Amino acid sequence: MRNVKATAAAVTAALAAGAAGIVAGRIASDAGLKAPPGRPLPGEPRLTVHSTAAGRIALTRDLAALRPGTYGLAGDASHAVVGDVLTAERHSADTVVRRLERVTHGTLASGDKVWLTPNVYVGDPKSALDLDHTDVDVPGELGALPAWFVPGVRDTWVIAVHGLGTTREHALNITEFLHRHRFPVLTPAYRGDIGAPRPPDGLNHFGETEWRDLDAAMRYAVSNGARQLVLHGWSTGATMALRAAARSGVRDRVKGLVLDSPVLSWELTLRALAAGRHTPGVLLPLAVRAAQGRTGLPSDHSGLYADRTVPYVDHEERTDDMGPDRPPPPTLILHGPDDTIAPWRLSRRLADAHPDRIALHTVRQAPHAAMWNPDPNGYEEALRRFLTPLM
Repeated sequence: MRNVKATAAAVTAALAAGAAGIVAGRIASDAGLKAPPGRPLPGEPRLTVHSTAAGRIALTRDLAALRPGTYGLAGDASHAVVGDVLTAERHSADTVVRRLERVTHGTLASGDKVWLTPNVYVGDPKSALDLDHTDVDVPGELGALPAWFVPGVRDTWVIAVHGLGTTREHALNITEFLHRHRFPVLTPAYRGDIGAPRPPDGLNHFGETEWRDLDAAMRYAVSNGARQLVLHGWSTGATMALRAAARSGVRDRVKGLVLDSPVLSWELTLRALAAGRHTPGVLLPLAVRAAQGRTGLPSDHSGLYADRTVPYVDHEERTDDMGPDRPPPPTLILHGPDDTIAPWRLSRRLADAHPDRIALHTVRQAPHAAMWNPDPNGYEEALRRFLTPLM
């Protein structure tokens, strides 16, 4: 009887541990599957405003606060734009002084909690950039997708798609540049965004289902006069662009891809986001399995450092419509080794696999999906050189 009780207790403990592991994995997987737009990604530190003065702001000393370049500075009810660290200013042991370029809305006061964001602009093309635009509705499979359309004289349209943790305002960073070069620009929201339909399960799918909303935007562009398309995506928006270029019924209109910090392994990205929430390493595999169970995402064999569901990755091994008979369109990847969310080595591997089709522009000292921010001029020059043959 004693042995039976001991065995029952052990089984009960094992079942309880298993159930606890499932719950823990599910909670950890939320870091990627429920990353809300417009909020900091896990691991992005909250900084404290220590003081402000004319053209200056003192922030908590942190590696993030020392990033070079121009960033949005977002708070729960405020947005500002900060420039480079002011090295000539006196810095205390626990603060960093940056140039304060402008306060877009709200106020900044000592003690406020803020975070750096790649979104330098807020609003729409008119309010943020003084560019005339039209608010349009793109017919998507789940319902109408709100989009901005900035007209241009070319018949090559650029469709700009944001990624994890940001909104379509992210595309405003390059909209003025594209308008100056006379490209029509379509910037759609997609499922899960504010104003767009909610995904049936309420979860992000790392581009695996969201690409169909990009496909809808592509069809809208073609039906409204676009003869050629360039897809410009950030983060999972870049993953959506890769999938749409391979799977869309109008994929033959895609003449170029611009991929900023592409997510080429959803498993590695999910692990990074979960780790950013201080998930113990032992639970990270459970987070991946939970995500698979909740979304139906196939395993990407991340031990091979590439998501085999992403087109053109391990291209020579593909046998479907993303295989060797369909080489990737001309592609510019903008990515850097300081990205802790989507590993740069995967972009380098992808570019090395297609040296005649894919160019890699490496950006250092930039976090995920913020390759424009450290050096806007350098980013736009790389973009200009890439786009010139496609005009």
